[in-house]
Amino acid sequence: MGLLTDKVALITGTSSGIGSAIAERFVAEGATVVAWSRRATSIEGVGWRPVDVADSAAVDDGVASILAEHGRVDIVVNNAGVQLEKSIADTTDEDYDLVMDVNVRGVFNVARAAVRAMAGAGGGAIVNIGSTAATHADHGMAVYNASKGAVHSLTRAIAVDHGVDGVRCNAIAPGWVLTAMADAAFEAMDDPAGARDAATRRHPVGRMGDPSDVAGLAAWLASDQAAYATGSVFTIDGGAMAQSAVSA
Repeated sequence: MGLLTDKVALITGTSSGIGSAIAERFVAEGATVVAWSRRATSIEGVGWRPVDVADSAAVDDGVASILAEHGRVDIVVNNAGVQLEKSIADTTDEDYDLVMDVNVRGVFNVARAAVRAMAGAGGGAIVNIGSTAATHADHGMAVYNASKGAVHSLTRAIAVDHGVDGVRCNAIAPGWVLTAMADAAFEAMDDPAGARDAATRRHPVGRMGDPSDVAGLAAWLASDQAAYATGSVFTIDGGAMAQSAVSA
C-alpha cells in the first residue's frame, strides 16, 4: 500500500522538472494521476490533458471531466509556473501579465475549482508549489518573487476558509532545485558557472536540490499522514535559508 493508494490526483505543470517528478512519485504511491501541462506528459500511468491554467473556463471544464471520469478529486498539486529573469525596471506590462496569469491566476483558478469539488465530497488536499523566493528575493526576478509571495498568502487563506469543508491546503517552498528554470536563472547571470558553484557552496547539505526531493514532500503533504498539516509553507532548501550571511 502506497501513501496515496486509491486517491485521485490532479497535478499541473508536469512536462518536466518538479511537476514531472511529483507525477512519477504519485503514481508510485498508488494514486490515479491526471496531468495538465502545455507540453505532453509521457509518464507511464498518467493521464494527460492540455489545459491552460490561466483560463478559468478551461480549468472548470477540466475538473468537471475528472469528476465525470473518476467521481472525485482528492488531491491537487499546483505546480505550473513560469519564470522571468528581469528587474522591475526592465519588466514590461506584458511580462507582468504573463507571470501573474500563470503563477497567481492559474493557482487561484485551479484551487477554486478544486475547493468547490472537494467541499461537497468530504474534502481533500491542495499542495501549492511556492518558492523561497517569496520571502528571500532572487536578484533580477522581481515579478516572479512577487507571484510566489501571492501563492503563499493564498495558501493560508484557503486553509483558513475551507478547513471546515475538510480541505487542507499547504505550500512547498523549494530553494534552488536543478531544473530548466534554475538553469535559465543561472544563465542570466554574468558568470553562470561561478554563480552555480557559489550557490552550491551556500547549501549546508553540500548540494542543490533534485526534483525528487520536492516530490517526496508533496507526497507526504497530500497523504492522510499529514492530516493535521494545513495552512503552512514547508521550506525545502538544503538548509540554505537557515544560515546567516556569514558562513564557514
